[in-house]
Amino acid sequence: MADITRFRFISHLRANPTTHVRHLRNGKLAHDGAGQAFWFRALNSSLSEVPIDDREQPLLFHGRTLDFQDVVVQATVTYRVTDPALASTRLDFGIDPDTGLWRATPLEQLGGLLTELAQQTALDLLAGLSLTQALSEGMASLRLAMSSGLRDDQRLTGLGIGVEDVRVVAVRAESDVERALQTPTREMVQQAADKATYERRAMAVERERSIAENELQNQIELARREEQLVTQKGQNERQRATEAAAAGRIETEASAGRRRLLAEADADAKRVLGAAEAAAEKALLDAYAELDQGMILAMAIKQGALPDIGTLNLTPDLLTPLLTKLTSGSSASGSASGSASGSASGSAAAGTAASGSGASGSRASRSGGSV
Repeated sequence: MADITRFRFISHLRANPTTHVRHLRNGKLAHDGAGQAFWFRALNSSLSEVPIDDREQPLLFHGRTLDFQDVVVQATVTYRVTDPALASTRLDFGIDPDTGLWRATPLEQLGGLLTELAQQTALDLLAGLSLTQALSEGMASLRLAMSSGLRDDQRLTGLGIGVEDVRVVAVRAESDVERALQTPTREMVQQAADKATYERRAMAVERERSIAENELQNQIELARREEQLVTQKGQNERQRATEAAAAGRIETEASAGRRRLLAEADADAKRVLGAAEAAAEKALLDAYAELDQGMILAMAIKQGALPDIGTLNLTPDLLTPLLTKLTSGSSASGSASGSASGSASGSAAAGTAASGSGASGSRASRSGGSV
């Protein structure tokens, strides 16, 4: 919108760079162009302001397809005024010289015209398409048809209007029909999803089975190795017991051999000692055999081999021969003294023999001699 400043009887207009202003003074063209700024008198001036920037016109309309189905088309048309002078003569772009506002609604008129022209082209195209074609291929077809139809339309060319672009945003059927059309695809998608779910479950089951089989194989392998370990331990224990038994047998045999050798050595020593003792005794007895009784008795007394005599019992058997010898005379006395010495010698020999048997033997001799 142009800026108009009023100073008593004269006014000043300043337009934007995107608006084309035509100034007629007394029916003659005084100013014509974009971004104008000039003084004018409201009483003899006629002003028109035409926008020359790109404008967008949204479209939303219903159409019917070849199979009598209702569809909704949503599109946008981009246009601009290519010939402002021609547009200002065909449409009312006049502005109030006091306020700078349009006296009419030229843009609404132009938008209505674009909507009708675009709708007519789109309806003609939809009438030859089925609902499925309109929903699947309608957007591209409608964009090409509307773009070419609006650019070739003579009414827009005669108004100085140029169409820059046409965009079809959506082509949609009624909600229940759209749901019905979406059902097969939705079912297919659901089937694909179910198939993927089943395959995923089957794969999970297969993986679980593989894991279970691996665990079972591991357990079997562990059991087999454990069996081998137990067998090896048994073999080791048997080998250890065999080695221990063999070592014990060897040690026992060695100990028995040592004891046998010791016994044999002891027996040999005892035999040698006994033989030596027997030889000594034999030599001693041989030596004693060559001596007389008196010498033997003297030696026994010297060696202290005679037993202690505590009580002497004289029996008639001993006294009678003594008395007989005493009465016989000197010769008899000599015989008696030899007899007494022989008795004493016998007693000494008996004492010597008794000394080998101990004191108990002497006591037995004395008790045997008592009455």
